[in-house]
Amino acid sequence: MNRATSNKQAAARPSTWWYIWQLTKYKPWLYGAFGLMEILIFGVFPQLSGFVIQAVFNQLTGQTVSGFNLWTLVAFLVAIALGRGLAFFTDVVLYFNFRYTITALMRVNIFDTILRRPGARAVPESPGEAVSRFRDDADEIAFFMAEMLIVFGFGFFAIVAFIVMLRINVTVTIVVFVPLVIVILIANYANKKITEYRQASREATGRVTDFIGELFGSIMAVKVAGAEARTVDYLKQINETRRKTSLKDALFNQILDAAFRNTGNIFTGIILLTAGAAMQAGDFAVGDLALFVYYLTWVADFSAIIGDRIAWFKRLGVSIDRMVHLLQGSPAEKLVAYTPVYLRGELPEVPYHPKTHADHLETLEVRDLTYHFPRSARGIENIRFRLERGSFTVITGRVGSGKSTLLQTLLGLLPAQSGEIYWNGQRVVKPDVFFTPPRSAYTPQVPILFSESLRDNILMGLPEDQVDLDQAIAMAVLEQDLSEIHGGLSAMVGAKGVKLSGGQRQRAAAARMFVRDASLLVFDDISSALDVETEQELWSRIFSYNQKATCLVVSHRKPALQRADQIILLKDGCIEAVGRLSDLLGANLEMQKLWDGDLNGEG
Repeated sequence: MNRATSNKQAAARPSTWWYIWQLTKYKPWLYGAFGLMEILIFGVFPQLSGFVIQAVFNQLTGQTVSGFNLWTLVAFLVAIALGRGLAFFTDVVLYFNFRYTITALMRVNIFDTILRRPGARAVPESPGEAVSRFRDDADEIAFFMAEMLIVFGFGFFAIVAFIVMLRINVTVTIVVFVPLVIVILIANYANKKITEYRQASREATGRVTDFIGELFGSIMAVKVAGAEARTVDYLKQINETRRKTSLKDALFNQILDAAFRNTGNIFTGIILLTAGAAMQAGDFAVGDLALFVYYLTWVADFSAIIGDRIAWFKRLGVSIDRMVHLLQGSPAEKLVAYTPVYLRGELPEVPYHPKTHADHLETLEVRDLTYHFPRSARGIENIRFRLERGSFTVITGRVGSGKSTLLQTLLGLLPAQSGEIYWNGQRVVKPDVFFTPPRSAYTPQVPILFSESLRDNILMGLPEDQVDLDQAIAMAVLEQDLSEIHGGLSAMVGAKGVKLSGGQRQRAAAARMFVRDASLLVFDDISSALDVETEQELWSRIFSYNQKATCLVVSHRKPALQRADQIILLKDGCIEAVGRLSDLLGANLEMQKLWDGDLNGEG
């Protein structure tokens, strides 16, 4: 995200204070109780301690009589310390509950938006950059709000202190609060640099995260290419950039913090000199001096905290802009929309929607479907075809002909630029929402498995007692493999299914599709890692177990082409020919070359 984009987003979205106010109202009782503890810890109890300390010194010098003896005053100090300790314990519980709740709310809203986006445009930047925003920027706001309440505690203390000190000595009081004004001026002056350094640091961190993520997924390719040294050098290069930008960000903040605190320290000396003169004039008691000295530390800390929070608030705008950018056109208010979050107890059940009559497929018609990738001539154009219930249709063609693009555009994973889709004669307005189980199920060219059990990867939250898991496994020709996998369905498959073979991963993904009992089964080259016998058995079982299944398959494999009721042959993103295998082999040179292996149909 460049600087111009960031500024444009900041102008379009609500103010940073608006976001904070909305998050405050999400759990008002939690934030209110948390704020009360902060006021008690940093405002009420310290003030009570100050009054007792003042009374103790006056008691020792005999200048005033408080009505309590020395030991009673000591007992008060102990009681105040115990009360503050109890408040601290309660505060910690409320602190983490609030912080995790607010962070979870923003992450849920971002994730919900991403899941509703077309698959190929789920995130506007790289996945690593998205993770950085999802992880760090959401936590930044919750952290700020939690730490911001300290200001209210110190603010309460400062107001009471200001009133008490004015009643004792006006001149010394004014000197005490001058640093606060200076700190605010410094923080506002540094606004531009604060934003600039924080934005650069976040972007550099995102690039490192993204590269590490890509590296983990392509270790084999790096080793095969012998590029280990170059890969490490590049990682060092971008990490050095991240180090420099993070150092600038941290150093500038430390300089500001030093300025804030040293401003208070300088004026502390001036205050002591002023107070000393007042004592010589007889206008200042020893207890008053003890109280003022006690107040000095708190007011100096308050000045530093005010400066830090102002600078932090400026940085907060960068985090909000980065997260709003992930919403990709959704209302900026979506980031803090109220929705349930679950931090404890049982998670809600994944809703199960059994197939109804409206979910059954009789016909699927595609008219003039078109999609071109941005800044590229690649894509599909004016695609027209029709599927009948129970048919087996194969999309084939050479590399780059648009096979996978066609499937993704049909299913709404890529946004169609023109064209119409009709399900049983009714137009499909939002394919990405419509083509989901139990109407349609999809297995991509590279199946995605999670580091969970094989059972969980197949069910993906569906209630096992309401689906036919055994039949899905049988349709995927996976039962024999289960007997050989240690742990069977309970076996952990590892990251991306690394503990399974390529064929097992594809068939596990197929079982995930079958268990949803969808009317339209969409395969993107699902059989590429299967041997010929297993592939033939897969297609045979699909129609044996589900005679009403309608299949739309991307493949260049002969078993699929031989079984097809119709073949859609693509070339350069357009339909070259449609028909049965025998007709196409007799009349189409492109099909003849594919069949003879003169063209590579993969991809």
